[in-house]
Amino acid sequence: MGVESWTFVLIGLSFALYIGVAIWSRAGSTKEFYVAGGGVSPLANGLATAADWMSAASFISMAGAISFLGYDGSVYLMGWTGGYVLLALLLAPYLRKFGKFTIPDFVGDRYESRTARLVAVICAIFVSFTYVSGQMQGVGIVLSRFLEVSNTTGVMIGMGIVFFYAVLGGMKGITYTQVAQYCVLIFAYMVPAIFLSIQMVGTPIPQLGLGGALADGTPLLEKLNGLHADLGFSSYTQGSRAMVDVLFITAALMVGTAGLPHVIVRFYTVPKVRDARKSVGWALVFIALLYTTAPALAAFARTNLLQTVSDKPYADMPEWFQKWEATGLVAHEDHNGDGLIQYVGPNAAVRNELTVHKDIMVLANPEIAGLPDWVVGLVAAGGLAAALSTAAGLLLVVSTAVSHDLLKRTFRPKISERGELLAARISAGVAVCIAGYFGIHPPGFVAEVVAFAFGLAASSFFPVLLMGIFSKRMNRAGAISGMVCGIGFTAGYILWFKFLHPEQSTPENWWFGISPEGIGTLGMMINFAVAGVVHQLTPPPSPAIQQLVEDIRVPRGSGPAHEIEA
Repeated sequence: MGVESWTFVLIGLSFALYIGVAIWSRAGSTKEFYVAGGGVSPLANGLATAADWMSAASFISMAGAISFLGYDGSVYLMGWTGGYVLLALLLAPYLRKFGKFTIPDFVGDRYESRTARLVAVICAIFVSFTYVSGQMQGVGIVLSRFLEVSNTTGVMIGMGIVFFYAVLGGMKGITYTQVAQYCVLIFAYMVPAIFLSIQMVGTPIPQLGLGGALADGTPLLEKLNGLHADLGFSSYTQGSRAMVDVLFITAALMVGTAGLPHVIVRFYTVPKVRDARKSVGWALVFIALLYTTAPALAAFARTNLLQTVSDKPYADMPEWFQKWEATGLVAHEDHNGDGLIQYVGPNAAVRNELTVHKDIMVLANPEIAGLPDWVVGLVAAGGLAAALSTAAGLLLVVSTAVSHDLLKRTFRPKISERGELLAARISAGVAVCIAGYFGIHPPGFVAEVVAFAFGLAASSFFPVLLMGIFSKRMNRAGAISGMVCGIGFTAGYILWFKFLHPEQSTPENWWFGISPEGIGTLGMMINFAVAGVVHQLTPPPSPAIQQLVEDIRVPRGSGPAHEIEA
């Protein structure tokens, strides 16, 4: 069988698995729809959390970004993994002890304010749609190449699958589907990495392969630096970003991780507070398998690409080149008419003739290296698993925000459970359609779009959650003003430099040299500062709320803290 046949078979089998699991675990109540009934084991929840967390940005785009950015790409590794440690230490067990369904639930009850809940709902929807656009974009990239359909058709197929198991199963269906998706995506990521590591440096452990030597005895990274120098690129192992920008991007990704609503809700699906801690531990183990492999895979991909295409005749390019060219994600313009592909950096004397989209590197890597066709199809199935798992979690956040936080807790408190469940499913369906639109018209490459979402989460949710847990004096006025100012500033900065005036998006024009990907850290600081000033000028919370904060921080028992009605 060829690549297309293997891709059809493996993607078809994985889709059948997801649909079967969704039917088996369909939700029959609002508690099952929102938090899977609260009875998921720590191991299963750790697998589901890892799949929810390792999105298309992790599977498709992160290694691609590292392969192009080199050392500068390490911000994604440090930020996304470090953020999980923050989540485990500062938020997860306390939010689980609080015992509510959603982050807006926590914000509304902790700050005794429907307005605070409404602001949190708006932030959750804003962050989730920014994030999910990157996932649907990843679905389109995979299907447009391997099923040879248009990007729009690919996104529509992904929408249909997500619609089925997210609307039918809710969090219960999504949780057990994500367990299956983790198994698919990690197998699909590790198999080609092991193949490439053996092929290039002679070791089956990719993490060791990054520091290994090629067949001629040249260290891999030394060879890659030499290729970069010859072609006019900056050194692969030397960063070019300003240190302040590296610091702010890393911090934005870290605190954004700890504030992402679709990840935090995972800690409501386990029975006990202790299980929430165990879930984080398991998730870290499962995430580490992919994240420690990504730098090696990036180096393998970059080396293979440079050796395959640089200064080679266009007529001699292998079949994979033309097929990716047909998707528009690879483009060659023969500026000097010599028939050669001159792929060169900005420091080279000749004009660059090749454009390669960052998001194709992991997907194209097996074809570039000449791996078996079934490995190529497996990678396609893994990329879809990563994108669909996170998309489903994000869409459930939107659905829950509308049906539970807006309808049940704000506008229609007497709505029946059946009516609330119907509203949740309808809002999930609408959210899928909106997400599909953003997947067809994305605002950037996958990792970049996801970085924006993390910045928005960092500037809105992280401060209000942290202060809500550790400060008895923090009140509704401080929380609301902090969220509005933080996310307003961050969103405005991103819109200005990425959409309204992209030509000005240079280090010389950025505030303090901070890029749009890192501005969420400054937005978080503004949130803390505004909330800190306002809460000192306004009355403190009620004694009941202050006691609630004390209860949340006491590490005993498994039940929820005091029930406080907003």
